[in-house]
Amino acid sequence: MGLVKSKPFNTDLQIWAMRSRYPNFKAKRKSEFEIEFTGELNVKPELPTYKVSITYRGSSSPVVRVISPELVPDPPHFYKESKSLCLYHPENFKWAKEKLIANEIVAWTAAWIYFYEVWLQTGIWYGPEASHNAIKPQV
Repeated sequence: MGLVKSKPFNTDLQIWAMRSRYPNFKAKRKSEFEIEFTGELNVKPELPTYKVSITYRGSSSPVVRVISPELVPDPPHFYKESKSLCLYHPENFKWAKEKLIANEIVAWTAAWIYFYEVWLQTGIWYGPEASHNAIKPQV
């Protein structure tokens, strides 16, 4: 009996879920285990439409980038090195390859855009945030 090769990442399910929930997003397979979804989000009629890319990478956290409009330098909740959005703190939410981009990441991206637009107008980030400098208790 031969070995059955199982797919470590269910990319077909990711694509199906995105097409079902966000049909305006296009899927591009970058490798056997990586998909880049690109589409537009308009979180409120009076705000600009944002073009974003969301890269599913299996068990690694998705990478979410704003393609347009260009973000201001040093926005809050943003990874400078990868030029990607910080949507959650890894201690508060654990990404797993079985989670669906369509169920988690797109809505959080829309929320980030909304809070970013409010921050541009007020200088205050009203969205949820976790301290990145928290001192861990010693065990």
